[in-house]
Amino acid sequence: MDFGFGAEDEAFRSEVRDWLGAHPAEGVSRRAWERELGRGGWIGIGWPEGGYGNRTASLVQQVVWAEEYARAKAPARSGHIGEKLLAPTLIQHGTEEQKQRFLPPVARGEELWCQGYSEPGAGSDLAGVRTAAVRDGTTTTYRVTGQKIWTSLAHEADWCFVLARTEPGSRRHHGLSFLLVPMDQPGRVDVRPIRQMTGTSEFNEVFFDGAVAEQVVGGEGNGWRVAMSLLGFERGVSTLAQQIGFAEELGQVIRTAVETGAAGDPVVRERLVRQWAELRTMRWNALRTLGGSGGETGAPSVAKLLWGGWHQRLGELAMLVRGAGAAVAPRDWSPEQPYELDPLQHLFLFSRADTIYGGSDEVQRTIIAERVLGLPKEPRG
Repeated sequence: MDFGFGAEDEAFRSEVRDWLGAHPAEGVSRRAWERELGRGGWIGIGWPEGGYGNRTASLVQQVVWAEEYARAKAPARSGHIGEKLLAPTLIQHGTEEQKQRFLPPVARGEELWCQGYSEPGAGSDLAGVRTAAVRDGTTTTYRVTGQKIWTSLAHEADWCFVLARTEPGSRRHHGLSFLLVPMDQPGRVDVRPIRQMTGTSEFNEVFFDGAVAEQVVGGEGNGWRVAMSLLGFERGVSTLAQQIGFAEELGQVIRTAVETGAAGDPVVRERLVRQWAELRTMRWNALRTLGGSGGETGAPSVAKLLWGGWHQRLGELAMLVRGAGAAVAPRDWSPEQPYELDPLQHLFLFSRADTIYGGSDEVQRTIIAERVLGLPKEPRG
């Protein structure tokens, strides 16, 4: 099973390749690259509505763009949270005024977003959110106070969509609202990068101390419904593009196994073949999901379980085929560069988080058990 690429789709593919070839991103900052994509009209091609400065493309063409972007080894996006998460949420739940205010700057690559969901006591279980938002008098302005954690790219973001409790005393999924909070509020919004064992800091802690928010999406008290629909947008066409990167990493691991002689071990060969076969299975599953009528309960959870575990096992395999060399850094230690990893070492360390972020494996299995298989719900205190 695969998408059928017609003449129009292949013409679109040529256009994508030509544009990416004519616009090298080397030496360009991430924010400048977003603006370059915006000028080319490449941000928001998957939005079901046009008119915000974006071009629209068919589902097949969205797959073409995502795959060609990955094959070109173009930079990791800073604007994907605004494009892939906020925008579909506004299109589904926002007012026309909110769409006109926030979608064009996203399409131009001018405003970057981060997601304020997880908290120290509410990671994968968003019903435990404690961040509070209180109306400022009788106005429609809210004052947001609380802490978010594991907030991707918050140090680069202009805005944050925040799940906060607007009804004092409410519990679990009741009394939550989906607020849009500007990040440039000195003394009221404090972003602290979290240094990971890879040496990088993509994630952050964010502290809100009376931060001002004047926009509520979907109405006060409807935050849970809005938040749940947003989580469904996280896994879609991008899954296929992600698999292009996975295939390149697997190829590097196989080449390393041949170079080190590890491929001569039948157990290692069996694991390499299994990784290849599982990657193909993930592709067919993604195509089946995209080619269906939509709304398949549990599909996002199944996808997350498949790729999270697969990628983590690939990282472990990468270290196995390296042997003792896996423990050796690519450069000698120096005060200027005290911590450096080669690509396979980075793969191993970063993939340890794959089964946690974006919804832990335990949470995904609970969703499948309760919502797909109809098993009894987990007892709660």
